[in-house]
Formats: sequence, C-alpha cells, structure tokens
Amino acid sequence: MNPRHPGKQSVRLLAALLSLILLAGSAFGPARTRADQGPDPTAAPATPTPAPIQGGEDVILGGRDATGYQGVIATGRAECTEIGLNILKNGGNAVDAAVAVGFALGVCEQQSSGIGGGGFMTLRLADTGEVVFIDFRDRSAAAASLDMWTVNPDGSVANEENKIGGKAVAVPGEVKGLLYALERYGTMSREEAMAPAIKMAEEGFTVSHITSRDIKDAYRAIIRYDSTSEIYLDEDLMPFEAGDIIRNPDLAATLRLIAEKGEEVFYRGEIAEKIVATVQADGGCLTLEDFANYDIHVTEPVHGTYRGYDIYSSNLPSSGGTIIIEMLNILENFDVAALDMESPEYFHLLSEVMKLCYADRAKYMGDPEYVEVPVAGLVDKAYAQGLADKIDLKNSQTYGAGDPWPFESDSTTSYSILDAAGNMVAVTKTVDATFASALVAEGTGILLNDTLFDFSTDPSSPNVVAGNKRPLSSMSPTLVTKDDQPFLALGAPGSTRIISGVFQVITKVIDHGLDVQDAIDAVRMHDDFGTLILERRVSDETIDTLRQMGHEMNVSEVWFTFPCVQAVQRLPDGTLRGAADPRRDGQAAAY
Repeated sequence: MNPRHPGKQSVRLLAALLSLILLAGSAFGPARTRADQGPDPTAAPATPTPAPIQGGEDVILGGRDATGYQGVIATGRAECTEIGLNILKNGGNAVDAAVAVGFALGVCEQQSSGIGGGGFMTLRLADTGEVVFIDFRDRSAAAASLDMWTVNPDGSVANEENKIGGKAVAVPGEVKGLLYALERYGTMSREEAMAPAIKMAEEGFTVSHITSRDIKDAYRAIIRYDSTSEIYLDEDLMPFEAGDIIRNPDLAATLRLIAEKGEEVFYRGEIAEKIVATVQADGGCLTLEDFANYDIHVTEPVHGTYRGYDIYSSNLPSSGGTIIIEMLNILENFDVAALDMESPEYFHLLSEVMKLCYADRAKYMGDPEYVEVPVAGLVDKAYAQGLADKIDLKNSQTYGAGDPWPFESDSTTSYSILDAAGNMVAVTKTVDATFASALVAEGTGILLNDTLFDFSTDPSSPNVVAGNKRPLSSMSPTLVTKDDQPFLALGAPGSTRIISGVFQVITKVIDHGLDVQDAIDAVRMHDDFGTLILERRVSDETIDTLRQMGHEMNVSEVWFTFPCVQAVQRLPDGTLRGAADPRRDGQAAAY
C-alpha cells in the first residue's frame, strides 16, 4: 500500500486507462505549479534558446555549445554539466568531474542511468598518455538462464518478464566502476565527489520536457510498483509535468551511505540486502552471493586509426568500439570529403558501410568469457578493404556477415570531459531501457536495471542469456587523439544507434572539418536491419533518389529516436570546445 495515497489499489483500473491515453499521445495540459516547489537549487544558468526548427517540438538548435581554455564538459543535463565544471574549477581533474557527474546523472536522469545500472569509461591520462577502458557492465545472476522466462515462438518473452520486474535485473556495476576510477585516477574523496548528487536527491531537480515525456511513456510500468510510483508520480498518481520538482530522499540516504562506507555497503552490506530482497520478492533470482562476487574489468580499449587520427573506444562486452573502428576502416577507402553531407550518395555510402558492419556484429559478438570474438580481424584494415570492395556506389545491397577470422592474430546516458592538463574521459552508462525494470528497491530510491533484456533468447546466439554473463552492449565512449595529443572525446545513449551516431560525428569532424557542435546538429541516419532511417531535414529529391537506389526508407520526423551525442574537443591552438545534442537535454560548459 502506498502510504502517500492509501486508496492506490482502487485506482489501478483508472491508471491503466490513463496509460493508454498517454501512449496515444494525449497531453495533461499546461505544466502545474505548487507553492512548495520553489526554484531548482541545482539548476545551471539559463542559456539562450532559439526557436525550434523542423524535427520535433522539443528539438532546439543553438545555445548548447561552449568554449574555454581550462576545462570543458558536455553532459545530458545542464545541472550536471554545471556540477562537473565546478569540480574542475575547484581543482579536481577530469576523472573527479566524471565521477561527480555520473552520480548526479543517476539522480536527475535515473530513467536512463544510475547506481542501479552499469556502463563503460574510456579515459586517457595526460601525464603518461595511457588509455584505459573500465568495464562496469551489469552481470547476470549465477542462476540466470532461458528457463527463467517463457519464450514465445518469435523469440519474445511472455509478460515482458525479461524487461519489467525482478526477472530482468542483473547485478549493477556503476558503484564499483565509478569508485574505482575515483580512487585510482581521481584526486578527490568520495564525500567531495558525491556531495552534489546527494544534495540534488535531497533538495530535488526540475523535471524537463524530456523527463516528463519519459515518465508518461513508461507509465504502465511505473504504476505497477508502489516504490517507483512514490518517486515518479505525484500524489494523485499522475506523471510529473515539466517544471515540477522531484525529490528522492531514500536515494540521498543511499548515496550518503556509499560516500561514508564505500562500495562494500553496496555489494556486501545493507544496500545489497535491500536490492536482493526486492528482486526476489518480484520473482528474480539475484542473491547476496551474486553481489559479493561482482567485479569490474579494467583493460585496454580497442584501438584503430582513421586518416592519421588514433581512435580508442569500448572493448568487449561492448560491440561499439570494434564496430565503429570497422566502419571507419571501410569508409577510409572512399573520398568522403568530396561528398555533400546531405546528398543521396553520402547517405547511401554510410548506409552500405553500416549494413556490412552490423551484420558482423550480429554474428560474432558477445561476452568474451563465453565466446571467442575475432576483434583483431574485425578491426583489420585489409579485412575492411575487402568489405569496401563489395559496395556498389549506385545500388543498395543486402549483406551477410564477413569472415574476419583469417585476419586474426596471436572488445544509456553519455558525457565527455577534458581538463586543462589534457586528461580525457568519456563515459556511457545505462539502466538499459527507459525506466529500466520499473522496479525501485524498497527503502533505497534505486531504480533497478533491466539489463537481462539485452540478452538474446536464441540458444544459438553468442549473446544468449546465461549465468554470470555480461550482455552485449553498443555503448561506445570514444577518445580520438592526433599526434599523441587530445583531440576529441564523445559518446551517446541509444542502443545500436549509439554506434552509428558516434561514427557519424567522428567522420564529419575529420572528413568535413565541421565544428563539433555542427557535426552533432547535422542530419543523422541509421541502418542496421536494411531500412535506412533518416531525419526529415533533407530534400524530397534526396529521399526519392535513395529509394531509386533500392533503399527501403523510414523518414523520421522525430529527432529523439536518434542518439544524443555529447562531445568535447581540443583545437590545435589549445581552445577547448564542448558540444551537446539538441535531441535531448544536453548542455556543454567550459571556462
């Protein structure tokens, strides 16, 4: 029973009807105001916002970039960007800022990431030039198997049990990953780095249009759980509107406990006990032993080159870095700079490259502890040359996976940071689907992941669900250097579209010499299943020509279906540029 609303059970039917209205796109009218709300204590200063252009009512170009010389940061929320910038101004390095931002995003963007999930960090240390990849991806319970769910003939799971509720939850990795980075590469204490997130959880954050939309989209799942409804629905069980304030005192207490006692309390103490109890009560199989046995992986990132630039990105169990480098290797065989970026020839070439590489992703990639993945072959230049030779520049084709084995020899929010010393950090982290499992662990304020949804239900897939396994990911925090100097750090949320989004920004900056904000703002496309998905900002003639070339087209009026890229760049004269994506709530700041 929800103590805030004793009659909750009696309104379930009404809530179900309301969810159908929400899914149909109905609005609740203008944003409400309440006497107790007041200003958001963590909000960043307002930035200029030009009028929206075609592409979605919430998409506004301009006012998101920043330029400085001492530090630059781009995140998915303005208040978190300001938190990270203040860390840099107060003497912290890029890793300190990355950890502070990570915990803060887990408060105000918990539907996308948080300590109930996991992710990846790629970082470069200015003093040594060392590049490190930290894998804090969630891991399944030891007892996880296909037998947990009823799998339908089409591969879907009955009652969405692999997506909503306790049977979808894996052991979260974010706490261990962020604290490892802080302790190994940062300069600040846990208390200093986590203080902004604790304050935000206690005092509240302002709901954006994007957050309000996400709550409405996930309403049917949120309303199932009292612990979740208490945070994300108001006293009348209605979704919060833009301008409202959300507070999460349980999460503040949880974060304070972690700041005081470290990761031990999360993986072997009372927080683990509360998460396991909640998951098991909802049918999941996580145990305290699963939490105690969880560990991160610290390895080298996958590495490649593109037209004289070094590319460092996420290694396995992410497919992202490998596939981005494979795409760039193929593209290197073409004179991309000579193509108009809004021409059918340009979109056609990128489409063919994407289809070739996504075919390889589907066939070969999974958790390397369970399957052998030919990473060296997939990022080999000669292998890419053979794939490039298959492309017909005038006609769309369908491709099967290639054979990278002969080329082998004896790897969802995102933010990027550059500091004055030249330390670079790119982080992509997630709770998986928007609002994840929809299950908040009782008494913790933690929204738990639905990472098991990332596994395949096909027994022959290298990514099939199994015990103690990390599912394949597309998260791609990526660093680009030139002549051993920082050049670009970027990443994005957005499932498999992360890969194509990061790929497109890199090539636009390098091949066409675009400013990083212009590269992010540019028309975006995607193609991994034979349908070219394209933002509706190009001419009808371009769309018609692509159809004549044999492309099945999906022209999207809605920008937020594409990944929200956040990037920072160091220019040759030492100027630092930050760029944030207009497709969500991104904001850059610098000083």
